Amino acid sequence: MSCAAATAEPDQGAFFSTRAMTVFAVITAATFSASGSAPTPLYRHYQEMMGLSPAVLTVIFSAYVLSLLTALLTVGSLSDHIGRRPVIFGALILNAIAMVMFIAADTAAALTLARVVQGFATGAATTTLGATILDTNRVQGPLYNSVTAFAGLTLGALGSGALVTFAPAPTQLIYIVLLTVSALAASMLWFMPETAERRPGALASLRPHVSVPPQALKALARVTPVNIATWALGGFYFSLMPSLVRVATGLTSPFIGGMVVAALPFAAAVAVVLVRRLTATTMLTVGTSVLALGVAFTLAGVHAQRVPLMLVGTVIAGLGFGSAFSGTFRSVIPLAAPSERAGLLAAFYVESYLAFSLPAIMAGLAAPLLGLGLSSDIYGAVIILLALTSLVAMRTSRGGAPATP
Repeated sequence: MSCAAATAEPDQGAFFSTRAMTVFAVITAATFSASGSAPTPLYRHYQEMMGLSPAVLTVIFSAYVLSLLTALLTVGSLSDHIGRRPVIFGALILNAIAMVMFIAADTAAALTLARVVQGFATGAATTTLGATILDTNRVQGPLYNSVTAFAGLTLGALGSGALVTFAPAPTQLIYIVLLTVSALAASMLWFMPETAERRPGALASLRPHVSVPPQALKALARVTPVNIATWALGGFYFSLMPSLVRVATGLTSPFIGGMVVAALPFAAAVAVVLVRRLTATTMLTVGTSVLALGVAFTLAGVHAQRVPLMLVGTVIAGLGFGSAFSGTFRSVIPLAAPSERAGLLAAFYVESYLAFSLPAIMAGLAAPLLGLGLSSDIYGAVIILLALTSLVAMRTSRGGAPATP
């Protein structure tokens, strides 16, 4: 049963139904995810064109994440007060502006600024679209939110890698495609129904804060170690993996690097579907175990200088990523009341993106001193250790991981 009625009065001026709004929100959320991952296969091209070091690449990457976090902390719960559509529209316009900036970028500073604008747009959209999906379909909403994020990351990385390698205008075409999709979504938005009713407190909600309802606090604390391990792995892939593929194998094709990166979210999306009927506790246990195994295989592929082995390890790690992410999401987000959804999503993603960015930034800064290979070994070892520690803690703690709500 749709829960839209629980969050807003029916929008009589809308042309489409709440079911259409679910589809629109899923596609739009995937577009933002694709936009976020699209620059990754281009990093090697930017390195050659602009003479960028791995440390500079991590600065560009961190600018995106820090801007995204700023959006989560400020406008993350704004749609709980002014409605979903105005925030989605603003995010789409910002994303379109970012795509234009990427098209014109020819310096590291220009790339960084484009990433800043893109990050803020993505942060505003992530919580709002996630809440919209839950508004219109609470039963399947957690599944849609999980699949959407990973599907978009896959399409962005793989599509960008393919266009950069095989199509003309390698630093422009992928952004033109995403600009077009963003513009179409912005034009269609106002035919969709509003799913959240307005309520006071919009200006107060802009003060930097995280909002975790009391009933969700304990569950969030329990899944935090697993959440850090999974997102730290994702951060490494989307910042430094293309460079690592080149260093480890000597292969310079952006498509190869994009394929290795895309394998992680693709496998994660598959895992989300495969484990959807399991309990959250089982998802977390299976996901954490498989994640550690996949990282070990990936590191073995790096040392053996074999892309197929790296791909196998990435797929295994991705299956663990998707399972663990589904477990954490299903353990925490459904505990929020309708008026608390965007705020809790903001808190959840703040934690996730901090884990996504900070370890990867440290690895990028360490690479010039230790070498990218050794930095990757240390990074992977820490993820494996954190995953195994989390697994032991889940099995030995009283009551185990949180049960599915």
